[in-house]
This record gives sequence, C-alpha cells and structure tokens, in this order.
Amino acid sequence: MKIAIVSLHELPADIPAIAREFPGAHKITLYTRRDSADRKQRVKASNKVVVEYIPAGPLEELAEHDLTPHIAQFSAHLAQRWRKDRPDVVHAYSWTGGLAAVAAGEGLGIPLVQSFPTLGSSARRRATARSAAADRATAARVRVERAIGRRADAVVASCAAEAAELIRLGVPRGRIVVVPHGVDVERFRRQGPSAPHGERYRLLHVGPLTPEGGAAVAIRALDGIPDAELVVVSDQGGDEEHMERLRILAKEAGVEDRVTLLGPVPPNSLPKIMRGADIVLSLPATAPEGKVVLEAMACGVPVIATAVGAHVDSVVDGVTGLLVRPGDPATLALRARRLLGDLTRRTAMGFAGADRARSRYSLERIARELVRAYEHATGQGQPPEAIDEESEAA
Repeated sequence: MKIAIVSLHELPADIPAIAREFPGAHKITLYTRRDSADRKQRVKASNKVVVEYIPAGPLEELAEHDLTPHIAQFSAHLAQRWRKDRPDVVHAYSWTGGLAAVAAGEGLGIPLVQSFPTLGSSARRRATARSAAADRATAARVRVERAIGRRADAVVASCAAEAAELIRLGVPRGRIVVVPHGVDVERFRRQGPSAPHGERYRLLHVGPLTPEGGAAVAIRALDGIPDAELVVVSDQGGDEEHMERLRILAKEAGVEDRVTLLGPVPPNSLPKIMRGADIVLSLPATAPEGKVVLEAMACGVPVIATAVGAHVDSVVDGVTGLLVRPGDPATLALRARRLLGDLTRRTAMGFAGADRARSRYSLERIARELVRAYEHATGQGQPPEAIDEESEAA
C-alpha cells in the first residue's frame, strides 16, 4: 500500500519513527511544508519512508494560523504529484493538513484518514479570555474541523477523551478509531544508566514551563513533601521568562534549595534522567498525547499525572501510577508522600508501567493499528471498534 502522510505545520515527532515500523511492504511518503532554504526537497528517511518538503509560502517557520494563505499552493503541488503517482490512502494531520489533502485529492477518489493533534472546540472551551477576532478565528476553525471530520473515511483519535470530543463535534461514531501515541521502548527502558542523586527522594517534572504545564503545581506541592527534591525539565525548549517565574515561585514557597530548574535537555539524556527519579510527574491541564507518562512508564519509574486526556487511558490508577486533579498541590503532596514512603509499591508500579508501555504503546503496535485504520478506510479491513456510550457521554 502506498501511504501519503500530510502535515503542513510540522510533522508530529513520532510519525517518522512509527512509519518505519509499518508492517509489510508499505511505502510511505511524508509531505510537509518547506520552511528553510537548507532543507532538501526530498529526503529518504529509511527503506520505507521518504520525506518531501513542499514549497508553500516563505522559507521560514510559521505558526499554524499563519498557514492559511499558503494551503492552496501546497495542495496544488500535492495534486500534481498524486495525479502522476496516486497514493492508496492519505493520512492528514490537523485542519491545515486536512484542507490541503481534500483539495489535492479532488476527483482522485483517494480515501482520507484524518488526525487532529488539537481540536478548536476543546481549545475554545478551555480559553479564559479571548478577543472578538480570536473568537471568530476559532469558530471558523471548528467549522473546518467539523467538515473535514465528516468528510474523512476514518478519523483517528489519540485517546477516549478526544473520541468523545469528536462525537460532540458531529463526526460519525463509526468512523472514529482510537490509536494512541506510542513510545520508543528501546530508547526508554528500565535497563540503562540513571542520573545519580543524594539522600533526598527525587521528583522529576517534565513538561512545558508555561502556567498550564504543571511545573508550578509541583513546586507548590514540594512544601508538603519535606524529604524530596524536585527537578524540572522543559520538553518544549527554553523560555527564560517562565524559568524566572518558577524561580520566584520556589523562593516564595521556601523550597528554592530543593528545586533544580534544568530547562531543556538533550533528547538522548532524558531516559537517564528519568531512571534517576523516584517518581516522574506530568501535571499539565491538558494531555492530548501524554508522551511524558509513556516514557516514564517505559523506564520503569512510577508516575503521578493529571487525570486528563491521554493520561486517563495510559495510567492505570494505583497500578502503573497515580492520577490527581489538575491544579491540586495539596492532593499531589499527599499522594507523593505516601508513595515515596512505600518502596514495595513504587517498585511494583515501575514494573507494571514498563510492562504496559511495552505491550500497549510500543511504536510497533501503534504502527500496526494505524495500518488497520488505513485498511478499513480503503475497504480492505475490518471496521475499527465502535466508540462506546461512556466515551460519548464523557
């Protein structure tokens, strides 16, 4: 099967790795916008995977909402390619990728599989303050996402919460299939070097340093965990303004001597840092991907995560980790303190988490599930499992 993956803004970080794991003799072409003059137009990533950088707009990085004027140019280039070499199925990411794929495939009869890394409807519901212009832009995005979701032959949700959101958006339930994000279980694994630490227990928070990222909640909780230190790692690049805000917060809370703000770290260092922690924290207000939790579980480290999004699916509360409400430092401190005091429970959670990550979230398994979604969209395979009533009502 010839598979085209389309993402204007940026390729999801795990997609090239997952594509390499696709079973069988599939050929995969990843299409994304060329955002730098240094990029070659075509790069062979593996025997199965080719990345094509399509010219559309300026040769620089653009925010997704700035891509709209360039979608037509991108889709015109795609249409030229697909008329010469028609893919068997297209998997589009985000509303911009969906628009480009629909336009490029016009009249070609190519089945469309759609993913939405984030949904405008959920972003609109979470927003606390918006301008009239932002309201109009979000409303337009929601209309586009609804139209693409209804047009697609299959829509991939990353977790049950996203599936429920798609149903509320009006996407037919029978076209939704849940395929979670995966984790590289060869890189993130129990065996391997671990970062040393002193006599204190070590809590590790990995995530954005923004107010919604959860690091501030971890710092506030530390006052109630007197025998622990906290290491904060950013997974979205450095932001000195947010770093300074967290430094001030740690000082105000009287825990600055037990907080280490590492900021961003090299990707290859993260497994070692995770294995050196007694508990890994992931405390965002939203978690459409939940990759930090999967990485920590794969490393055999118990997790405490907010009960949102993908975390609800991946963390078996009390077995592979613990779930807490977002923005609740008191409960976080209590649950962390109890878990730190019980080595047997922490060890059992670490083993259970590693087993779950390897059996359910390996890239190999996620690749197989995506291929089944593609086969269903093309009429070659069984339909995805139906979304249950509980998910719809969530």
